[in-house]
Amino acid sequence: MKLIFVFSLVIFTGLSSQTNGQVILELEDAVRVGLENNFSIRIVENQVRLSENNNSIGNAGFLPVISATGSINERVQDNVTVYGNPNITDRNDEGAVTTVYDYGVNATWRIFDGLTMFATLDRLSSEMNISEAELQLQVENVLADIITGYYQITGQQKAAEVLGNTVEISEERIRIAETKRDLGSGSEYELLLARADYNTDRTALIRANTNLNQFKVVLTSILGDSVSVEFSVQPEIELADRLVYQELLGDALKQNQELKIARLNEQVVKAEIREIRGDWMPNVDLSGGYGYSRTEASSGFSEFSETKGWRYGVSASVNLFDGFNKNRRMQNARIRLKNQELSKQDLRLRITAEISRIYAQYTDALDLIDLEEENLEINNETVSIALERFELGTINSIELREAQQSLLNAENRLIEAEIAAKSAETELLRLSGRLLQKSP
Repeated sequence: MKLIFVFSLVIFTGLSSQTNGQVILELEDAVRVGLENNFSIRIVENQVRLSENNNSIGNAGFLPVISATGSINERVQDNVTVYGNPNITDRNDEGAVTTVYDYGVNATWRIFDGLTMFATLDRLSSEMNISEAELQLQVENVLADIITGYYQITGQQKAAEVLGNTVEISEERIRIAETKRDLGSGSEYELLLARADYNTDRTALIRANTNLNQFKVVLTSILGDSVSVEFSVQPEIELADRLVYQELLGDALKQNQELKIARLNEQVVKAEIREIRGDWMPNVDLSGGYGYSRTEASSGFSEFSETKGWRYGVSASVNLFDGFNKNRRMQNARIRLKNQELSKQDLRLRITAEISRIYAQYTDALDLIDLEEENLEINNETVSIALERFELGTINSIELREAQQSLLNAENRLIEAEIAAKSAETELLRLSGRLLQKSP
């Protein structure tokens, strides 16, 4: 309920206006809601909190361990004492009660463990940094999905508008065909063709609106809400300034989050090697405490005995032989380190290749946009001329339909090129680590 309320609040009270009875969802609002409510981001945020809790000097072993103990024990026994001296009377105590009270506070502090605790703290810190980088990566992925999904809706919205214009042209064609038939300059056949093409265009418009709603459902699910699709988006696909390949590649190799995680994983394994190396060194512990003990007896020579006082000391231990397990662990850690180095190099190559591939798509899409914008102007003018000539009777309905279809194809190709350019631009910014810097 909370997610639905927040999403509805942003849609209906944000920077919105009405279009065809629907409010306009701004990209900035969609990004803000998505980054606040997306479930995958919230899960990774909890993982960051866990790693932050684990990254402490106490968990690394720097702090002492202090414990308090206390006990009361009571014994009921039959004691028989036989003395060899006839001048001393033998004793026979039945049901003799002995009570022992024992309390104390103990502390142990490991002051040297071969520097293992420092290596452990470094590992915990690197693991925390990894979780933060994974959160950043997840935020970038969700942000890319939001931007791509938003502009897919824009493209589908424009496609539906284009089909709406096509339907209007088909309606005008029917009107002209009916007028010409009534005046005797046209035929029933041309009118039937016009009506058939009109129905075809109406069918395409219905399907386009269905696809539009499906894109909206996908976006709202990313935003943490899957209920309302009663909104529109901005009508134009906005592209950033033309991206430069060398700058993208340089930024990617420096600040790509996946590469950052690979480097941090390498640091974790190096810290593990230092932890294992510390196992060859002795452990030195300081210990101390305060104790109190009292024994009360109903039989014997004394009624009670009591001891109390401080105790302290230093102890050292070293593992001389553990079945070569330390050697095995060290060998495995070095193999893992080598694998991390290989994975990092492989990732660098894959990111470089991915940027090259997507950048080629990006530049092609930008070139196509320029070309298709020119084609669109030509086809718009062609349809206007064709409608006039069709009304004058100098061309037939088939020729008008061809001009109309050429205009529709040009408009759709332009929309596809714009979506392709925006999708490639978004992915290039994500790979280069710039997406959050460029985000709305």
